[in-house]
Amino acid sequence: MTEETRSEQLPAHEEMTGDELTEAVIELCRFKAEELRYLGYQRTTWEDVWQCVNAKYAGRQDPPLHRIVNDVLTLRADGLMNYLTIAALKEAPLS
Repeated sequence: MTEETRSEQLPAHEEMTGDELTEAVIELCRFKAEELRYLGYQRTTWEDVWQCVNAKYAGRQDPPLHRIVNDVLTLRADGLMNYLTIAALKEAPLS
């Protein structure tokens, strides 16, 4: 098979814009939140998922898209709960 024949068989690939990529990541976070709700974590939102994943990159260079997608897909309930607990403790006023 020649290179020309091989490229004709591949589907056309469109580049996504920044807004489309953002929407795709938000939708992925929504699916992960829904998965966690099925596991019993009823109050999980897509924002919780995104904040948990995004916290890994604080102060660093923006990660490649494939790393963000992997981190969302592999996020476990215990990792999210640890993040939310620590975030709540940081926000609680000292008595």
